[in-house]
Amino acid sequence: MIAEFRLPDLGEGLAEAEVVQWLVAPGDEVALNQTLAEVETAKAVVELPSPYEGRVTVLHAEAGETVPVGAPLIAFDVAGSDEAPGALTPSEEARGEEKAQPNLVGYGAAPSSAGRPARRARRAAATHRAVDTAVLEAAPHDAAPRASVETTVERPRSTPPVRAYAKRLGVDLALVAAVVGDRAITRDDIEDYERRVGGTAPDVAGVTVIEDIVPPASTLHEGRRETRVPIRGVRKHTAAAMVESAFTAPHVTVFHTVDVTATMELLSSFKEDRALAGHRIGPLSVVAKAVCLALGRAPELNARWDAESGEIVRYDYVDLGIAAATERGLIVPHIRDAQTLTLLELADALGSLASTARSGRTSPAELLGGTFSISNIGVFGVDAGTPILPPGQSGILAVGAVRRQPWEYRGEIALRQMMTLSLSFDHRLVDGAEGARFLRDVADVLEQPGRAMLLR
Repeated sequence: MIAEFRLPDLGEGLAEAEVVQWLVAPGDEVALNQTLAEVETAKAVVELPSPYEGRVTVLHAEAGETVPVGAPLIAFDVAGSDEAPGALTPSEEARGEEKAQPNLVGYGAAPSSAGRPARRARRAAATHRAVDTAVLEAAPHDAAPRASVETTVERPRSTPPVRAYAKRLGVDLALVAAVVGDRAITRDDIEDYERRVGGTAPDVAGVTVIEDIVPPASTLHEGRRETRVPIRGVRKHTAAAMVESAFTAPHVTVFHTVDVTATMELLSSFKEDRALAGHRIGPLSVVAKAVCLALGRAPELNARWDAESGEIVRYDYVDLGIAAATERGLIVPHIRDAQTLTLLELADALGSLASTARSGRTSPAELLGGTFSISNIGVFGVDAGTPILPPGQSGILAVGAVRRQPWEYRGEIALRQMMTLSLSFDHRLVDGAEGARFLRDVADVLEQPGRAMLLR
């Protein structure tokens, strides 16, 4: 009996994933939970285990192809049963129904028989903007009908970045949903709808349309060498998240140059300690420890702005995000409960996090839920910058390079080891004075590591 395995929800309602590589081929015998393929979501590369035991008959997608959640991915010939798990009975096939396939642990909830998750119904707004009414009345016959005041409607399926993008363009997602059907709406769907409905220039007498004068952008560089790279995977997600953050949270960045000579001397002494020979404790480890200590005195920077509930959510823990540059783009995995770790444990966690990120094996769970982040731009020889907040966080600290330079020390000019810290924060939650005090607390620990003994 043939059984199909459909792409499951890999976490946080992601709508699609790209097949990086297949680890099986048609004709291969596979065991239960054997890895079938590596797929890349908008957040990470994950391995898909097999929910069946049997022989591979068909691969429904090629490597490099993007597959929507719920679409057939691979088919098996499952022996030993007249009715394999996930197969359709004649009566079910006639009704267009499908049996639930096995749920993979760690990859989201099992799909419902209705083919889409149940969502809370939302009541339509009591009033409609005039432009929305006009668009609805002029819409094609297959467009969604306008909801009355008392009608309960269901929000179209889409991700937060897509909803924000539609809002910026002034596109009604209900109208797009009427065109794309039951699947999740993507940015491409919104752009296609905008081109069809709103892309025609008005025909006004006496007005010269600029398109008649300026050639299309696609022809300006015709005949010259160029390389086109598809926007997908981590890069696509990062771009959407950064645009959403930049146009949602009012960013403020403050800078502070710190004398870290005492910290560097402490780290030098650690290198000579044989008991610490198996550990790599660097400046970033001390910064991470200083941040965890300082956040205990600045809860506003370990919080998020919940616009829907009209509340500021403060965390009683620190899931410390560390920005990591990888071949697939920037990701921000986090160290869970970082406030409970010693300096040595933080150093080990940072090393493990970095190696996992570079190998592309960071799990989706490690990329969700960070409460405050650090970006180590110093590894690139950069002194300072204005980091953008990860969505849902109120603070991010950029750590600059350590440089020897002349500095005033005890009334004289001396060569000291200096570092610049750049703190960006959400001004809705954090006042300038609070951000400055936090930065000063971090600097105090770096200037005098012994002060860490006074903080809790």
